[in-house]
Amino acid sequence: MRAVLGIGNPGNRYKDNRHNAGFMLVDYFAAIHSLSFSPSKSDFYLSESEIDGSKYILIKPTTYVNNSGIVALFIVDNYKIDPQDLLVIHDDINIETAKIKIKISGGDGGHNGVNSIIYHLASDNFPRLRIGIGGNFEKGEMANYVLSDFGIEEKLQLDKSFKSANHLIEQFVIGGVKQLLDANSKLIGMNENLSNFNE
Repeated sequence: MRAVLGIGNPGNRYKDNRHNAGFMLVDYFAAIHSLSFSPSKSDFYLSESEIDGSKYILIKPTTYVNNSGIVALFIVDNYKIDPQDLLVIHDDINIETAKIKIKISGGDGGHNGVNSIIYHLASDNFPRLRIGIGGNFEKGEMANYVLSDFGIEEKLQLDKSFKSANHLIEQFVIGGVKQLLDANSKLIGMNENLSNFNE
């Protein structure tokens, strides 16, 4: 089994925030696959399904971004999932808005949610699908920026990127990190919003 965890803040007041790009993509994927989320016995919403016989779960933590690692650890421990089979989807201020990048391990890039996951898993060896939200803010204004809403044009750009990202998630579910990277390589050049994982 593999798991796909979107990072975001729960509640309608945050749903269109840049910091909720991870939730937005997980919701998009769920809609494409006609899935719905149900509350779990822990701090997250859950949906379970399979693609071509490969089982997976979608997770939306209710712990708020900064405590995402609590849920990640619960999933890894209770579902007996290797961290490499946990795909974390999150926003990234270091990437141009609506651009998609894959990262297979490494540091948190300044993202508190990813930092929390690294801390609780005691490992940075898990793949991430990073959604660019840009960094167009003044010094000291990052918190306000990531908690501001995407504009209409930005949402249209995201929708185009999510179509490719949906395919990448499917390939991860079916074949793990290797198939995710293979699919990403094939899509690069066909889609200007995708970049090599190691850039």
